Amino acid sequence: MSWLIFALVFWIGAWALNAWLANSAYAQTRAVRVLIPVLFGVTLLVLWEGVVRALGVSPVILPPPSTVVQTFANSTDILWEDFQQTVFKGALTGFVIGASAAFLTAIAIDRSAFLTRGLLPIGNFVAALPIVGIAPILVSWFGFDWQSKAAVVVVMVFFPILVNTVQGLRETDAMQRDLMRTYAAGYWQMLVKLRLPAAMPFIFNGLKIATTLALIGAIVAEYFGSPTRGMGFRISTGVGSLSIDLVWAEIAVAALAGTAFYGIVTWIEKRVTFWHPSQRG
Repeated sequence: MSWLIFALVFWIGAWALNAWLANSAYAQTRAVRVLIPVLFGVTLLVLWEGVVRALGVSPVILPPPSTVVQTFANSTDILWEDFQQTVFKGALTGFVIGASAAFLTAIAIDRSAFLTRGLLPIGNFVAALPIVGIAPILVSWFGFDWQSKAAVVVVMVFFPILVNTVQGLRETDAMQRDLMRTYAAGYWQMLVKLRLPAAMPFIFNGLKIATTLALIGAIVAEYFGSPTRGMGFRISTGVGSLSIDLVWAEIAVAALAGTAFYGIVTWIEKRVTFWHPSQRG
């Protein structure tokens, strides 16, 4: 019970501190904007620890965060191997291939009214397909190693990036295009100097959506066949062997990897689209 009391007291104190910080004169500073979500997350972990220990919840059902941290520290070699297999080989490779293919296809669609009317509706249909339906098929086609996981990621990220890129390329208005034509600009000059810069916010929106989908796709694909490594493989076998603390450690690695991946794309977006109103201070 002492754990529960400590957790509740900590939660109340952290809540009061967060409320004060959010309404203080320092609320818009970078340090406070980082501190508030960090403190909120730590509060949730402390509350989780207190409730689990106070109620005597079995580690097989829900281990406390301290146990997960200990397992994390003792399993860094396994976690690193799984990280390389899932993130570097599966998610990142599929993301690069899918994003490149989507960008080139968007240019082709922009040049062809036939592809605009024919491919985009099919893209919306394929984007709605459940991953649990296409992952086993792609695993049977490309084998059990990382190539099949990358193929799943390609399918998942291709159409969100494609749709956003096509929409972005249509963002310029008629007056801007007419002005370029008065300077005798051809299609490619207009594309590079006018339409692609205007499309960048849309392209990065698709890329940010794809960062989350890439990691999810790679992990889920490993459920349907994988070598003896990978986050999805470890989560599946960990649940089967009741190693729930290792499962939570893998989930923590996936969450950190996904956040870092999203943050890198956002950082690049700020440098590329610094002129856009959404990036101004």
